Amino acid sequence: MSVVVEGLTKVFGSQKAVDNISFEAKQGAILGFLGPNGAGKTTTMKIITCFLPQTEGKVSVGGFDVENDPMEVRKRIGYLPEHNPLYKDLYVKEYLGFVAGLHGIKNKKQRVAEMIEQTGLTREQHKIIGTLSKGYRQRVGLAQAMLHNPEVLILDEPTSGLDPNQLAEIRSLIKQLGEEKTVIFSTHIMQEVQAICDQVIIINKGKLVANDSISTLQQRVAGETLISVEFAETTSVNLLNKIPNISKVKQLSDNRWQLHTSSAKDIRATIFNFAVTHKLTLLEMKKEMYSVEDVFQQLTK
Repeated sequence: MSVVVEGLTKVFGSQKAVDNISFEAKQGAILGFLGPNGAGKTTTMKIITCFLPQTEGKVSVGGFDVENDPMEVRKRIGYLPEHNPLYKDLYVKEYLGFVAGLHGIKNKKQRVAEMIEQTGLTREQHKIIGTLSKGYRQRVGLAQAMLHNPEVLILDEPTSGLDPNQLAEIRSLIKQLGEEKTVIFSTHIMQEVQAICDQVIIINKGKLVANDSISTLQQRVAGETLISVEFAETTSVNLLNKIPNISKVKQLSDNRWQLHTSSAKDIRATIFNFAVTHKLTLLEMKKEMYSVEDVFQQLTK
């Protein structure tokens, strides 16, 4: 089941929060939705989930229009908002049972038990939601979004507040869900995008600036070659800027550096000779691909 967005625009007063964007999220794929704060990501998600009306354009979920068939769209969507709205005075199991009742789910107890196990809430199921850590409240939000087995999942910052172990578990769960469902999720964690996304959309100031696979986007911004180097000695930006054909120097850690060059020629031999001349012991040197973070910065700066 696909989500199709065509010419979507949303205006608040004199401000265009979303400005004529179009894209498609396909079944069996995970779409990473990226952008700086205030770029229009959450507004777009709220329109797809029928929480906000659009000013212009069309959005359809599985062929159902969000404006003309909102109830049909809602039946097919599981939604975890950025600010996870939970009933904090309820117990975890009680809350999920309540949500299952709203959806009219048959075999309610069985489905709630499945979601508790799948989202790692077994030990917390008899606790009051308000006493849980932020990470576990995120898990409860994920569980409620998936209770009715929706065909489309819209997840706004789903891994916010998770510790590294929880992060790995939820990433694995999202990747597993993406094999059979349409998943759209926003995040500011670039490693997460690189780990699980099939397609990336980047919006900036309401406008679509990228819509492609990660590898294609990396090639698109790679007008330069990146070379990482590590020296045994402490050096400086001023010294490394003297290497011929180096356009930018970035310090990664104490003695690790990233050198940018737009030269078509392989300059690793030049860097080696420069190190010898300046009595620097070169411990490591390798070419690098642009990271998703580099791509993001290039397209939104």
